[in-house]
Amino acid sequence: MYDICIIGAGPAGISSAVYAVSRGLKTLVLEQKAVGGLIGGVSTVTHYAGIVKEETGATFAARLREQAESAGAKIVLEQVTGVQLSGPVKTVTTGEHTYEAKAVIIAAGTTPRKLGIPGEAEFAGRGTGLNAARDGKRYADKDIFVVGGADGAVKEALYLSQFAKTLTIIHFEDRLGTIPEFYKRVEKTENIRLMLHSRLTQVRGNGQADELVVTDEHTGEQTVIQAPGCGIFIYAGSCPNTELYPQLEQKDGYLVTDEKQATAIPGVYAAGDICVKQVRQAATAVSDGAVAAINAAAYVNSLK
Repeated sequence: MYDICIIGAGPAGISSAVYAVSRGLKTLVLEQKAVGGLIGGVSTVTHYAGIVKEETGATFAARLREQAESAGAKIVLEQVTGVQLSGPVKTVTTGEHTYEAKAVIIAAGTTPRKLGIPGEAEFAGRGTGLNAARDGKRYADKDIFVVGGADGAVKEALYLSQFAKTLTIIHFEDRLGTIPEFYKRVEKTENIRLMLHSRLTQVRGNGQADELVVTDEHTGEQTVIQAPGCGIFIYAGSCPNTELYPQLEQKDGYLVTDEKQATAIPGVYAAGDICVKQVRQAATAVSDGAVAAINAAAYVNSLK
């Protein structure tokens, strides 16, 4: 029996763990893949107070794990397959075990959204479905395409530009939706070109991605781009990992919480990107995690 079981080991989950342990609670963190969540896979971490110079997603994730384990939290890499959240004892089931806890904090984050276009799945790992930090060097001196125009996409495009022969950002709006800092860097990077009001609608090739079909949002005109052996990095937003929690109130697929990060079920809290919120950043995830753990600890202590 644990005092608190935390589902997810991104910034929100690890923050929850650190605060829970500090309050003397026996704490378990369950994570499907690796500590760090989505931010663990990014090329660089920016705009987070206290990061070290040249912070990468991998180094940030490693320090998250070290901090939580040093504090005394137990981290187990298992995929959660089911939960029972009502009553004084909650159960969380994985493919290997069933865990019991007095309180649960759901910090399961989001999953990158796919475009769902022809060729995307066919060429996964052979031109699509790529990660900039992991795969960028494989496409040195090749044409690289980044789909998306928000901060995360543009940040990865700037990182990838150091490897690319040419780097093209394909974005469906008339202007990149990124902060001025990144926009100015794009303008100064000679090998980056923009394809605005455009959507990637098909990927073709022979064993690997060699050709892109891009459709103009204004005219509907299609452009075929020949790019043998290219890399296509897709940043089309993300979907909340809430499919295991139909018993909890949701809005647009995100979990609804109050100012204490509490759900409508006593002893069940949620934190981070999985929640209904205005801003989804590592900094706000860490804040959510702290608030959730402090209130979950108060709930657990009230049961004694």
